[in-house]
Amino acid sequence: MLSLSDIKTGKNILWNDTPYVVVHHEHSKTGRPGAVLRTKLKNLITGAVQEKTFQGSEAVYEADIAKSKAQYTYREGDDYNFMDNDNYEQFSLSSEALGNNVNYLKEGTEVTLLNFNGQPINIELPVKVTLKVIEAPPGVRGNTVSTGGKVVTLETGLKVSAPLFVNESDEIIVNTERGEYVGRA
Repeated sequence: MLSLSDIKTGKNILWNDTPYVVVHHEHSKTGRPGAVLRTKLKNLITGAVQEKTFQGSEAVYEADIAKSKAQYTYREGDDYNFMDNDNYEQFSLSSEALGNNVNYLKEGTEVTLLNFNGQPINIELPVKVTLKVIEAPPGVRGNTVSTGGKVVTLETGLKVSAPLFVNESDEIIVNTERGEYVGRA
């Protein structure tokens, strides 16, 4: 059982029999009523984010989330199919559950699989992924004063701001946490 001081950003908790990850937390200590913890929780099954305020006497259980390695194989409609690297079992997750993670998935991408009660519920991406540029406007020489970059489209459909020297068919490294260009591959 976790007390209010144990609930931190990145902690997996069980609330209303559903696993959540704490996206943001803020402790407030007021005079007489006691401590309050304001949090933003992301549902690990549906991907929905909601705000929840815990009072000083409330306690929550830590969610038992098992992690393993998996590989993204292919997309079928709104479902994304993966293969568990340990037992070679195949399973699918919906685009709703994956949320923005779908913007970084290409065939063969290795991810960390989150399992709750023996069922795969979501994935964690590597911090950096390499993606191919499929559309890039030409960089105009001497145009660096106005923008300093251009928006390019990647093979997954994601659009990121990149330096002027990035061209079509280049491979670039993108940070999955911030959705930003990091460098050339």
